[in-house]
Formats: sequence, structure tokens, C-alpha cells
Amino acid sequence: MRKTILYIMILLSSITIVKAQDQKEQNQYNKAQKMQALYIAYITRELQLNEMEAQRFWPLHNQFDVELKSITLRNLPELEKEEASLKVKKSYKDRFAKIIGESRTDDFYRKDAEFRRKLVEKLRDHQQGKNTNRPNKKYRQL
Repeated sequence: MRKTILYIMILLSSITIVKAQDQKEQNQYNKAQKMQALYIAYITRELQLNEMEAQRFWPLHNQFDVELKSITLRNLPELEKEEASLKVKKSYKDRFAKIIGESRTDDFYRKDAEFRRKLVEKLRDHQQGKNTNRPNKKYRQL
């Protein structure tokens, strides 16, 4: 009788743990989707992409993003990762320019870096428990 109760308790606790992990994975997936949507909205707004440009730009950007992410997954020294990333960015520059022009391509690379920097700052502020609506102290001094 005790063994049966023990087995039932173990089974129930393992089911609870699996469900909790599934929820955590779902939450992470939802957060990633939200960040991706914010990124798309930000870049679209900042580059002032019209509908036709956006339809051509975003599939190319997705290829670009896949290539960049594959570099970060490689087990390379940091300097080689930076060089490989720069090579990918240079290879896509002309492709982006055919769709949105040279100046907006330069703006894209700048805005992409800006978005990522802001995202890192927000995440860092959130982890530190700060109010993210307040400007950062170092920026208030400027």
C-alpha cells in the first residue's frame, strides 16, 4: 500500500514538473515572438518601408538573420565571429540596397545595432529591478 502511494506521488510530481517546464518554454517562445514583432515594427517604422519594400525586404532580412545566428552558434574565437559577421553584413549590403537604397541600407545597419543595444539595456534594467520608464542616469547628465 505504501509503495502504491509512493508511486502515485512520484508520478504526480513528475507530471507537475513537466507541465511547469512546458509553460516556461511557452513563455520564452511568447517573449521571443513579442521581441521579434517589436523589432519588425521598429525597423519598418525607422526605415519608412512601404508595403512593397517590406514584402521584399523582410524575406531577405530573414536569410540575413539566419546566417548571422549560425555564426554565433559556431564555436569560434570572438574575433573570428566578429569577422564572419562583418563578412555577412557586407555580402548583404548590396542586396538590401537594391530594395531600399544605399542610404536606408546604412540606416538599417545603424538602427539594427541601436535596437539591439536598447533591448540589452532594457533587459539589464529589468533584471536589476529598476524602473525601465526612467531614463538611465548616464543619459540624464548629457
